[in-house]
Amino acid sequence: MKLAVIQESLPGEARVAIVPEVAAKLAGSGIDVVVQSGAGTAARFTDAAYQQAGATVVADAAAALTGADLVARVQPPTIEEVAQLPEGVSVISFLQPVAAHDVVKALASKGATVYSLDLLPRISRAQSMDALSSQAMVSGYRAGLSAAEHLAKFFPMFMTAAGTVPPAKVLVMGAGVAGLQAIATARRLGAVVRAYDVRAAVKEEVKSLGAQFVELGLETQEGTGGYAKEQSAEYLAKQQELLAAEVANADVVITTAQIPGRKAPVLVTESMVEGMSEGAVIIDMAADSGGNCELSVAGEDVLVHGVTVVGLSNTPASMPTHASFLYSRNVANFMALVVKDGELAPDFNDEIVIGTCVVKAGTVVHAATAEALGLPAPDPAPVDAPPSAPATGATPAEGTPAEGTPAEGSPADTADEKKGAAS
Repeated sequence: MKLAVIQESLPGEARVAIVPEVAAKLAGSGIDVVVQSGAGTAARFTDAAYQQAGATVVADAAAALTGADLVARVQPPTIEEVAQLPEGVSVISFLQPVAAHDVVKALASKGATVYSLDLLPRISRAQSMDALSSQAMVSGYRAGLSAAEHLAKFFPMFMTAAGTVPPAKVLVMGAGVAGLQAIATARRLGAVVRAYDVRAAVKEEVKSLGAQFVELGLETQEGTGGYAKEQSAEYLAKQQELLAAEVANADVVITTAQIPGRKAPVLVTESMVEGMSEGAVIIDMAADSGGNCELSVAGEDVLVHGVTVVGLSNTPASMPTHASFLYSRNVANFMALVVKDGELAPDFNDEIVIGTCVVKAGTVVHAATAEALGLPAPDPAPVDAPPSAPATGATPAEGTPAEGTPAEGSPADTADEKKGAAS
């Protein structure tokens, strides 16, 4: 089986889908790993490192894709990139299919089989494959650092001969793994941290990191599988009203609330920003999906009412080495379910394989995507073979815990995830 790893084309995307360490494990299991020259350069992985790992480095994407059975990517391919794919190829990436109609159609026309890791079922067996979680951990860490960089104050308290400097006050909205990692990072830097989440279940996790949990007296919004359910307009309005005092009292507000495939909920209004002190900072981790602050602009720092609003964009790409390392292990662990003895052999009786599969041999099998495309509803379980033994061809990368979940509206965190935030 030939696995192709090509350079990401999205501007600013510095991650790579497979790092040399994982390439060595895959090559050792009988997979022919072919890497486009320069694919890992932005993440600080050289062509020589891939060659030493047993991968073949080729000049361009066309050479890497020729004869490929499986393509591993971070971002979804463009329409032009889909045109270069071999017929019937399999693809693993963050496809975000409900929002990528044209790309899904193009992949289906190629007869491709496509797995989108953002659709991974929230079950314990899938933790080592949970790429959303691993990248959310990176984002939360980066958000905490960004807050410290933009604030014109110290984070920790200092007792000096000239007087005592009080610690910064940080409010984190959303205590999924991105939020928990932001809390942990701000606490490491010495800030006093308060955190809010619509799910009461995360209270103990927040407190375990040394932060104080904000309780507004609103009804908890627990959804299925540990996710927060989507809130009504009335609930959001009341939430904003009660949070206004918390926001006004903070030096830094970090927002993390996202809803996969939908616009992010507005948690911080312009009137709330007006109530903040001069020099305060808002770090909006949901800027790419519309923003939790209504003044956010993705990828830009905006100064409004004396407050700096930072719209983080594709945050994991700002720390590409470790983000790629984690993502690559997630991909390798997922490949263990679709590769056996060095050959593609997906087990479509496996709920993880079924749950992540968007297109199967040219047919859209993901219900929400099919509905968005106006296609007939797919069969509930596209099974075409009796249950098989677990795949063993692609050796999973050992020791990779699920490092969390993306923001408020995310699954409740596991013990492994809490360790990732606290470490």
